[in-house]
Amino acid sequence: MVYLFVGIGGMIGSVIRYLLSTAAAGLMDETFPFGTLFVNLTGAFLLGWITNKFVSLKKLPPLLLTALTTGVIGSYTTFSTFCLETIKLMEQGQYLFSFLYILISLLGGLLFVRIGLKMGEQ
Repeated sequence: MVYLFVGIGGMIGSVIRYLLSTAAAGLMDETFPFGTLFVNLTGAFLLGWITNKFVSLKKLPPLLLTALTTGVIGSYTTFSTFCLETIKLMEQGQYLFSFLYILISLLGGLLFVRIGLKMGEQ
């Protein structure tokens, strides 16, 4: 049963990721991968928030929590796309953008998880 819930969550998360990342990318300059950065940072926040709001306090059934964290958030965020886009930036000679993308993704992800954890305590 857990596989079904994770699969359904995965479908939901991947569709939301596609819609939000393409919308964010369409609003910004295409030189920098804003869409992927947006979904990865918001996903980091959401995972931190869900962890403290629901997982730690055991407010939701474990099956639903797994569907949310592993299914929805796991498919919403995308490490592989981040890596591919970083390499593409490097291949295009955009070394400053690739460095900024790595730095913002890593530090921003850590910060957003921390903020999510803190907000989930309330």
